[in-house]
Amino acid sequence: MALRQATGSATVATTTTAGILAPMMAGLAPVQASLIALVIGAGSVFFCHVNDAGFWMVREYFGLQLKQTLWVWSVLQTIVSVVGLIGTLLLWHWLV
Repeated sequence: MALRQATGSATVATTTTAGILAPMMAGLAPVQASLIALVIGAGSVFFCHVNDAGFWMVREYFGLQLKQTLWVWSVLQTIVSVVGLIGTLLLWHWLV
């Protein structure tokens, strides 16, 4: 989540986090590695804001004001991220 906020790019946050965690994931079972990939993906969509190109695309496509886009799109992305994290943690406890 920190990389996402710092860079503004979900792609950069995802690839950077995966690169950082790759050496630590070498001995994990395939299920564990897959769940970690899901957590990385969930964290990459946390709170999309003004330094993300997708934020501006959503704003323009739907004709929203800046404040509306923050309340609608950014909050929605945060909910998606948190639900993804919780779901993945539940799967971790159930599968691992």
